[in-house]
Amino acid sequence: MKIISRLLLAIFIISSCNGQQNTSKKMENHHQYTNALVHETSPYLLQHAHNPVDWHPWNEETLAKAKKEDKLLLISIGYSACHWCHVMEHESFEDSMVAKIMNDNFICIKVDREERPDIDQIYMTAVQLMNQRGGWPLNCIALPDGKPFWGGTYFRKEDWKKQILGLSNAYQNDRARVIEFAEKLSKGIQDVELIEMNSEKKNFTWKDLNAMVSPWAERFDNNEGGSNGSPKFPMPNAYHFLLKYAHLSNNKEVLNHVELTLDKMAFGGIYDQIGGGFARYSVDKLWKAPHFEKMLYDNGQLVSLYSDAYLKFKKPLYKEVVFETLDFIERELMAENGAFYSALDADSEGEEGKFYVWNETQLKLFIREDYKIFKDYYNVNKVGLWEHGNHILLRKKSKKEIAKKHKISVSDLEGKIRNWKAILMAERDKRIRPGLDDKSLTSWNGLMLKGYIDAYMAFGEKHHLDVAIKNAHFIANTQIQSDGRLWHSYKDGRSTINAYLEDYAIVSSAFIRLYEATFDEAWLSRANQLVAYALENFYDKNSGMFYFTSKLDPELVARKMEINDNVIPASNSVMANVLYDLGTLLDNADYKEKALTMANNVKPDMKQYASGYANYAALMLKEIVPFYEVAIVGEDAHAKAMELNKKYVPNKLLLGSVKESKLELLQEKYVQGSTIIYVCENKACQLPTTNIMKAQKLMK
Repeated sequence: MKIISRLLLAIFIISSCNGQQNTSKKMENHHQYTNALVHETSPYLLQHAHNPVDWHPWNEETLAKAKKEDKLLLISIGYSACHWCHVMEHESFEDSMVAKIMNDNFICIKVDREERPDIDQIYMTAVQLMNQRGGWPLNCIALPDGKPFWGGTYFRKEDWKKQILGLSNAYQNDRARVIEFAEKLSKGIQDVELIEMNSEKKNFTWKDLNAMVSPWAERFDNNEGGSNGSPKFPMPNAYHFLLKYAHLSNNKEVLNHVELTLDKMAFGGIYDQIGGGFARYSVDKLWKAPHFEKMLYDNGQLVSLYSDAYLKFKKPLYKEVVFETLDFIERELMAENGAFYSALDADSEGEEGKFYVWNETQLKLFIREDYKIFKDYYNVNKVGLWEHGNHILLRKKSKKEIAKKHKISVSDLEGKIRNWKAILMAERDKRIRPGLDDKSLTSWNGLMLKGYIDAYMAFGEKHHLDVAIKNAHFIANTQIQSDGRLWHSYKDGRSTINAYLEDYAIVSSAFIRLYEATFDEAWLSRANQLVAYALENFYDKNSGMFYFTSKLDPELVARKMEINDNVIPASNSVMANVLYDLGTLLDNADYKEKALTMANNVKPDMKQYASGYANYAALMLKEIVPFYEVAIVGEDAHAKAMELNKKYVPNKLLLGSVKESKLELLQEKYVQGSTIIYVCENKACQLPTTNIMKAQKLMK
């Protein structure tokens, strides 16, 4: 793989700064201005529909307009829950004088990074190449053909005006030099995450994974969990791999770190102690002060992680986190049709976190009984003190420790906690709520769908399966088109935007998991149809990897591949695991071979950037240790599957049927009147059994 960490090109244009200022209350919008964004469905774009800036959406018409008028593109990218996006809008994009400079000199384009991750990839890469860092809001200046030559993140108003005027003048007065730099930068964008077929033999060993994890472990924060330093992101995909790795290799050090991290996150301010659900990240190293937006993708993955961690550690805390988070999702991020919304804003009333924090005067007024215990439990002291006399509720001690200190039973304490949460939820509901991003993204719905299924598989709560099936039907009936294509986004009855690889990969993964939970082969068939479509329209035979965009989509500056895992696992790593699992369940050797090729392609780079390849490493585990196909056939197949799943065995796939099945791995296994368990490896099965404990022992 060819990865460019820096682009050593000199340019006369001043580089971006990324300062921060306190936001003030938003000016009331009287709709004095209206621009082309008023016709969009994205909540983020609609937030800017009445700016004095003449914003346009990204489309062929807008790009043609720029070329016709020979105007530079000013591309501003963000998302609805982004605090600093709101600050820059208020300071600059709502200012008529700033808007005049922008309108006179540029074709201004607003992009919702969640709706158009393909565009965000291009310009984020450009900014990272120029500045070695990025973030949102993301602002780029590009030639009329879309090739960028300058970019940065947040700018104060005066800096913004100075920068964009200078850029416009540079284009007018030294155009050849600007074009030359844009061409070089575009070549750099094309080369980042460029991957080639690895011709070396496919061979994965513990030595490979140990060499990857060992330097990674040196960066573990074994006091507070997560990685050393701040800010701290949950990184559920990375910790999912570490949990599997530690369990299967019996690595106590890594296992203890995973448990510590999950404990600290669940106790911290990053977790909403009153209403459930996780914020996007913590600005400090203590998991105390969150960046308060709540994203669907984080919560979906964290539900999966805590569900699996419960199976391993059997901690009631983890079950509590899962159930409270799913309650939050249904209360605040689920539509009547079963679709999940995208996010809750960090801000309310123009202030970050205002909806979630409390001052002690309020708390004493609301919690009139047992305030001393409440204060101790939630750290209404210097530990929880945040800004302006407000406190972030968080925990430092277990229920057992608090109960012992205050000489009450744990059961009595839990009753008090339920009462406290009910009181504060009722009071919080009286506040002005954070903004809701009510678009539904197919890929993020897939992550939350899988979270519900994993919760059901861990705890057996049928309601969670019911919600999962309802959401799966929403995706199948609304987002899958008659020709097999997926839509990426849904809002107000409209499905829009041709889907990306992440949609196909993540939904396929969720459908496979739903098959494991239900043994309904329709979900397996749907997953296979999506994979077949992705192979036809996204697959690159030369590299053995997948492009992020379909061959049917309009061309951008580069057609990129998403290789590295991040907060969300890379679409290629998800698809590699899908191909392996589906290949196993459907006995499709070609699928499995493609999956192993993808893992082999990234193998040389894994040691240098361990967390960026965690999901590929999880795939390699399936080759390093026995990977069990557990076939359960008979009228009690579902009940036995749930019982079997109470033991943490991450290296298995469940398949089954209550009757005869045409699946290769289930053929000739049905015996009327019995429910039989077959533990198999590479289609070779051990002696069948009807006993759960015996079956569990066969999976070492």
